[in-house]
Amino acid sequence: MNKPYSFNQEQMNGIVEDVYSKIMKECEKLKNETNCPNEQLVALLSVIASNFAPIIENKTN
Repeated sequence: MNKPYSFNQEQMNGIVEDVYSKIMKECEKLKNETNCPNEQLVALLSVIASNFAPIIENKTN
């Protein structure tokens, strides 16, 4: 099992905040240019998040 990870305060106030701001800005841009509903953005972000999820193998005997 992986150890829990947390960003430190410096990272939270730096790179994490910066990336979060950029993602939010790009989502708003996409929403404004395509007139898509929030649910479509949630679906897109879910697909992106799934690329970072651990792969769980189904082991059956």
